[in-house]
Amino acid sequence: MAESPITPREKDFATWYQDVVIQGDMAEPAEIVKGCMVIKPNGYAVWEVLQRELDTRFKATGHQNVYLPLLIPESFLTKEAEHVEGFSPELAVVTHAGGKKLEEPYVIRPTSETIVGHFFSKWIQSHRDLPMLLNQWANVIRWELRTRMFLRTTEFLWQEGHTAHSTHEEALEEVIRMLDVYAEVAEDVMAMPVVKGVKTRAEKFAGALRSYSIESMMQNGLALQAGTSHDLGQNFGKAFDVQFQSKEGKLDYVWQTSWGVSTRLIGGLIMTHSDDKGLVLPPKMAHRKVVIVPIFRKDDEKAIVMEAAAKLAKEVGAHIDTREGHSPGAKFFHWERRGVPIVLELGPRDVAAGNIVIKRRDTGTKEVIPQTELAAKVAETLEAMQRDMFSKAKQRLQDNTVVANSIGEVREILDDVTAEKGGGKFVMAHLKDDPANDAAIKEFRASVRNIPLVDEYDGPGKCIITGEEVAQRVVIAKSY
Repeated sequence: MAESPITPREKDFATWYQDVVIQGDMAEPAEIVKGCMVIKPNGYAVWEVLQRELDTRFKATGHQNVYLPLLIPESFLTKEAEHVEGFSPELAVVTHAGGKKLEEPYVIRPTSETIVGHFFSKWIQSHRDLPMLLNQWANVIRWELRTRMFLRTTEFLWQEGHTAHSTHEEALEEVIRMLDVYAEVAEDVMAMPVVKGVKTRAEKFAGALRSYSIESMMQNGLALQAGTSHDLGQNFGKAFDVQFQSKEGKLDYVWQTSWGVSTRLIGGLIMTHSDDKGLVLPPKMAHRKVVIVPIFRKDDEKAIVMEAAAKLAKEVGAHIDTREGHSPGAKFFHWERRGVPIVLELGPRDVAAGNIVIKRRDTGTKEVIPQTELAAKVAETLEAMQRDMFSKAKQRLQDNTVVANSIGEVREILDDVTAEKGGGKFVMAHLKDDPANDAAIKEFRASVRNIPLVDEYDGPGKCIITGEEVAQRVVIAKSY
């Protein structure tokens, strides 16, 4: 028996992940451009599903799509000191164009808060122009030293929301509203449970007053920051002189937000649900939900089977695998690695008996059912898969979330955890929001993921480092 092209998770989780991406035909490294990847049709189709789900929700909450320049004048980034300091190591700078040295270099977009600030200053004059609710679907460049497909690449795709408001209260409502949108898509569409929370001061976005995140646990117990939403306060409004005349006739600076998710969500999807056979997609994330594999040996059998397959495919919206020169076994293997939720087997005996075989990708269970029940069975199975996959991931999160009451306990739990070996946990501990405490956690390569918005533990307690009283526990984990 040939060795599986996919490394078992227990042997090396990191290699398993790379194998699933490649074997699932999701993406491959772009060797000619260091740190970049090629997103292949099967991977891009998943991104398109995410785009539709998110874009529909953005528009339902009043946001409009725009597109801003890829190149940003270097001077723009220097206007907000904390912002440029935070991004400086990751910047790619264009110094020559058209055969000449530029008078001012351009930075290739790492994020767009600065150029948004410039245009907001042109577009906003009065309280009547507010709120301004914009979103951009774009690519960005951040010069990464250690890359991993979908999770961290030099170039990646994302959406970035940018809004301006007349009051801080309204801006904060927007920040939480969009965090809730991200959590809804993660849990209801991706079947990926998340912890919503506020980032510590040390972990916030460069230039923000406060940052919020959704954190998800991968199968190896490591955390993945799956989305962020930022309260920018008036920092960028002041840096770019974005002022408006209030209802009272006074000039004030706008209150801004920004929020984004990227193609790293696809990495999170893979690491949450896939198995040693390959990609596993929740039905709502699968662009192709049902495939029929026709089985026959002779031409007369082929005609009978294909006729029945065409009729059934029309009923349930299935794709028929009509590829020549591939055995049924090879076809099953092909769709299994690509994560198709349901594969239907149909042979001459099935046609004669009025039956069909239905197989679930997540559990691998097969069942022979009457063809007359197929439409109802497919709908029922897809619904059950979506529900069961979320429940399984939620149980994993609960089983691997533990409480620690000292820095020694936290270190002991997380010290030997790696992306390759796994064994990670979400450790709940009382910790004061102080950059010095974050630094102490980072000594063993862990980090404070967030401070949950909903405290599901024991409320106030003493900080495991300073001994001071704090309101609740934080999430500490190793992460991607």
